[in-house]
Amino acid sequence: MYRLLLIFGLLFVLYLLLRHAIREFRGSKGQGLMESGKDVMVQDPVCRTYVPKGSAVTAQIGGQTYFFCSQDCAHTFRQQLSS
Repeated sequence: MYRLLLIFGLLFVLYLLLRHAIREFRGSKGQGLMESGKDVMVQDPVCRTYVPKGSAVTAQIGGQTYFFCSQDCAHTFRQQLSS
């Protein structure tokens, strides 16, 4: 009887360890993309569209980096700041 309880207890602990390991593995798969920063979506402040950070047009304005979907939006933003 004690052997049976011991076996069930060990199987339950093994189940919990495996479940934790699988959750850790699934959680770490998405972090590799986020660390690179290229697939992060950023919002254009002019037209409010979202573009991938890796392909966005960047502009340094006032010591801050802004991300735009096109050169036209960057130009429009600069005009809005100067007026």
